[in-house]
Amino acid sequence: MNIKFTVNNKNYDLEVSPMKRLLDVLREDVGLTGTKEGCGEGECGACSVFIDGTVVNSCLVPVCQTNACQITTVEGLSNGELSKLQQAFIDYNAAQCGICIPGMLVAAQALLDKTTCPSRAEIRTAIAGNLCRCTGYMKIVDAIEAAALAKE
Repeated sequence: MNIKFTVNNKNYDLEVSPMKRLLDVLREDVGLTGTKEGCGEGECGACSVFIDGTVVNSCLVPVCQTNACQITTVEGLSNGELSKLQQAFIDYNAAQCGICIPGMLVAAQALLDKTTCPSRAEIRTAIAGNLCRCTGYMKIVDAIEAAALAKE
């Protein structure tokens, strides 16, 4: 199947199997390996990306559903320099092992796009679909809160 879509503001025209997962196309055909596979069943959120502004688990999306779509991966959250959110994750040591972090960043960006100054409860709710296996969310919540305050 021929698929045309935009990933991080760059147009792609690919010949791929229609049922190949978007996650695999992004990593193998587009060469963007920032999006990670956690569970492969849509349970952990590690593979989260934006499709036309909506956060989805890319492991559950057959690429045939993304024709003509605008996709943003974790790489697309910056414009050559780290975003305030990405920098906050570094500053607060929130990156931990790194598997869940791309999905956390995408979920956090979705929150910050909607809410300029979220409460800690709103932050926790926003990242609830993203599982971290490294023991904790405190540093992640601190980083998101700091990024929100930095935007003001």
